[in-house]
Amino acid sequence: MMRPDRTATLDHHQTSVAAGGLKAMMPVGRPFLDYVLTVLADAGFEEICLVIGPDRGAIRDYYLRDAKPRRFKISFAHQERPLGTADAVLAAEGFAGSDRFLVVNSDTYYPVQACRALHLLGEPGVAAFWKSALIADGNLTAERVASFPVVEMDAQGILTRLAEPDGAAAPAPDADVLVSLNCWLFSRTIFRACREIAPSRSGELELPEAVRFAVGKLGERMRVLPFREGVFDLTSRADVAAVAAGLAGQQARL
Repeated sequence: MMRPDRTATLDHHQTSVAAGGLKAMMPVGRPFLDYVLTVLADAGFEEICLVIGPDRGAIRDYYLRDAKPRRFKISFAHQERPLGTADAVLAAEGFAGSDRFLVVNSDTYYPVQACRALHLLGEPGVAAFWKSALIADGNLTAERVASFPVVEMDAQGILTRLAEPDGAAAPAPDADVLVSLNCWLFSRTIFRACREIAPSRSGELELPEAVRFAVGKLGERMRVLPFREGVFDLTSRADVAAVAAGLAGQQARL
């Protein structure tokens, strides 16, 4: 199987308006998404696809006209309706082809080490982050981290369970656990899983549920790569100051 050189970023357009602006394009020196794409290029990805909604022409125009990338080839996939993160992954199926591909959020700045490790992995996997490091070294509060799925693995480092944090077997609030922030290396198996899962209570097709289906029903084997690193997440305008401070000194190189 070929080493992956493709990545898709998810523009969660159902929740991407923050005080009138697109989250991923909020300026933190440069548009935040410029820094996300820089990390992907630094990690070795040469083809990047942005999954955008029908009202996201400004993003397309910016990268095709105003900030043309030189370090990677950029393309776009369209999610016609805001039906969830698994539906957004399905929108990128034509882009992915038969290759493995990385999926990340467009409003999260991940450590380059995590993206590079997945690029070199050679099999499906997930970058999982220790809760304590996310709180200490990024801009995420304990309350926000507590909302992320908990990653469990066996002695060989293979994903065994992606647990909802509010489930019956939820860890103790002070437990240091690994969590998922949607930084995945997938095979084509994920597309079948995204098609076969049922919508959540909110009516959306959720990527964590597709991962559970792929592992539990389709026999997908996913390696867990643990990282004791922080991330910077741009959920709203209230995060801009902390994110800008965290990215100070970083250069966006497209």
